[in-house]
Amino acid sequence: MQLDLPVDSRVRTRCPRRPNGVRATKVARKPEGRKPKKNASRPIDRAAERKAALAYEREQKNRDRERAREENARQRQRERRQQAVDKAQTALGKAEGEHARRAAAIQAEVKALEKRSQAEDARWDKKKKQLEAALRRARS
Repeated sequence: MQLDLPVDSRVRTRCPRRPNGVRATKVARKPEGRKPKKNASRPIDRAAERKAALAYEREQKNRDRERAREENARQRQRERRQQAVDKAQTALGKAEGEHARRAAAIQAEVKALEKRSQAEDARWDKKKKQLEAALRRARS
């Protein structure tokens, strides 16, 4: 026999008001929650469903078209950028070739001038020796 009396869970002693050998126990209670809502029975509107499905498909096609248009624009931009890079590289290659040609011409001119300079130095040394010899003869 069990009595439904208030229970102090901290104390586990025999209750003097209960029969011998009967201990106080807690009775498990179910928590009171919300009751599930009843599904409102609405009539199914097939025409509205079809209309909504068609609108969704139309919007999906529009999104797909827009995505394809954006991808095409990005592809064209990449191609234009690549063409600009190719054009710049071609211009750089031509400029490097022109520079090399001009630098080679200048080097050739430098060699020719160096040769002329050496020839002039040799001529001057010869002339100077002649003039110094004439000056020594005139002094003696």
